[in-house]
Amino acid sequence: MNEYPQKLKDIAETLLSLPEQDRIEMLIDFASKYKVVPEEIAAPPYPEDHKALMCESNAYVWSTLDPSNKINFHFAVENPQGLSARAFVVILQLTLNGEPPALIRNIPDDIITKIFSESLSMRKNMGLTSILQKVREEAKKYI
Repeated sequence: MNEYPQKLKDIAETLLSLPEQDRIEMLIDFASKYKVVPEEIAAPPYPEDHKALMCESNAYVWSTLDPSNKINFHFAVENPQGLSARAFVVILQLTLNGEPPALIRNIPDDIITKIFSESLSMRKNMGLTSILQKVREEAKKYI
């Protein structure tokens, strides 16, 4: 897992090591920490160009660059039942905020399986992949 930022790699390895029920509980805990994008970044109705198109939970992605050229991501997940999407964006914020954009632009899609397991439905996998794609697009804007 050398192609992942270290904090993302650490969380993925932790989740991979857990029994399925413990993994689910940990993901639910991540989802419970979700906070909507600050209004100074974006407010509803959110612009379509920030939308993760394949995500049924209506997820949106923004980024800012701090003075030291480190990226910070901001997310909106409009579906309150979108636990997988909310867990994923919390994990992305915890592990990618403060990283250089170049480290984020090529994160492989398989990180989703490492975090959520092989049992993730195809529709959820497509939605989470769409979020990751928007994250990579945001990072590439600064390179």
